[in-house]
Amino acid sequence: MSVVADHPGVSTLAGTLKEVQARLGKSHADRVLVVTFDHVKPTVFEALAENFANVASSMFEVLLERQERESLERLAEVLVPRTPPTPRLLKEAAMLVQARKAVLESGDWLTAAEVAELAGLSTRNPSAQPNKWKKQGQIFAINHVGVDYFPGYGLDREANFRPVKALAKVIEVFAGHKDSWGMAYWFRSDNSLLGGKRPQDLLASTPDRVVAAALDEVQEVTHG
Repeated sequence: MSVVADHPGVSTLAGTLKEVQARLGKSHADRVLVVTFDHVKPTVFEALAENFANVASSMFEVLLERQERESLERLAEVLVPRTPPTPRLLKEAAMLVQARKAVLESGDWLTAAEVAELAGLSTRNPSAQPNKWKKQGQIFAINHVGVDYFPGYGLDREANFRPVKALAKVIEVFAGHKDSWGMAYWFRSDNSLLGGKRPQDLLASTPDRVVAAALDEVQEVTHG
């Protein structure tokens, strides 16, 4: 008996009926194609078996390649937008990526656990109090890859790292106008009303000026 296996997914068995049955009993294949011959010469049989093995392996490879190509095409159709993005949309997306990257790389952001550690809060559930502050509008957080990050400049070092009181006023001013990322952009941007300084640098020292700058920002947006 000869056994030919030209591909991991297909194999051929050749031999007497008893020999093939014995091998099939050990096989884990879920599909079997059987071709039988009566009164065939051994030399002819060997030649036929070799040809069948080659044909079976080649056909399997062709079908597998076609199936993979079709699967790849379907995957590409799902991932690629139905309509090509416009140059304007691509430009806006690039700007958004750069803006968020600049915010994240500024080093002013803390996880809830880090805030809890600075403020000496309970370690049993470190995110509880920072999240409570967020819900109460005392501080905001940007969400990146499913994690909330709180602004370090929003914590008052003189008050055991509790939220700066003026921050709640700024959040209230921007309610309905800027989301958390919008506020993050604003706080780290130079502000002409603050003498070219960033609001986040003056929030603790001159909070009234920062609140006034926030009101001015909303009025400019509202009146266009």
